[in-house]
Amino acid sequence: MRREVHAEWTKLRTVAGPGWLLAGTVVLTVALSALVAAVVPCAAAGCGQDAARISLAGVQLGQAMVALLAVVAVCGEYSTGMIRTSLAAMPRRATALAAKAVVVGGLTLGAATLAVLGSVLAGRLLLPGSGFTAAHGYPPLSLADGPTLRAAVGSVLYLVLIALLSLGLATAVRDSAAAAGVVLGLLYVFPVVILMVSDSGVRRFLWTLSPTNAGLAVQTTVDLASLPVGPWAGLGVLAAWSAASLVGGGLLLRYRDA
Repeated sequence: MRREVHAEWTKLRTVAGPGWLLAGTVVLTVALSALVAAVVPCAAAGCGQDAARISLAGVQLGQAMVALLAVVAVCGEYSTGMIRTSLAAMPRRATALAAKAVVVGGLTLGAATLAVLGSVLAGRLLLPGSGFTAAHGYPPLSLADGPTLRAAVGSVLYLVLIALLSLGLATAVRDSAAAAGVVLGLLYVFPVVILMVSDSGVRRFLWTLSPTNAGLAVQTTVDLASLPVGPWAGLGVLAAWSAASLVGGGLLLRYRDA
């Protein structure tokens, strides 16, 4: 396994795309989080806003970058034909996919940690200017606060799971454009489709199945009882999506020609 991980690491670090996507994950996540923290107001005490979730809003943009990172890691080899060389050098295909998951997941973990820490810092600095003050019932945002820490750690795990979900889907699809369309559609279009469902019971059920909606529940720190699924349970839904995606992609990789 060590040899396979080293090979996947070498392949990713010797091309420009992954580096830019990782940098984009950090920059875009922090930038959007800072923007939202600066513009969402809390004009009076009890305004009902979730300060932690506001400060982590950029994760919803950063997830696109980690998804594309996974797509590039897989489909880049298919577009150049290098996949045949890779599989000749690493004939155990399940191990090769596992090694790719370790590398992509590890890189995403590092970028996600920086992105989330930057977002929390931006929220701590900017939210008071939007009215999120102690006088309105909002102490300064801090990772020493249990719910805020859970939201931050959960956001890091969310981005890692999105990367693994995308890796499995890209392995199944193989084409860069098609894989990107499937992944981004699942992340951004599916939640919009859910909002169009008129029946509240069906809409709530679909919400619990959506990897984006359920997974991002981990960021919520207020009114937890109103959520269709709890924070950690929601992240578990996303983990199930990621596991199913990797298993499905691994089976297709194993049983079909490169």
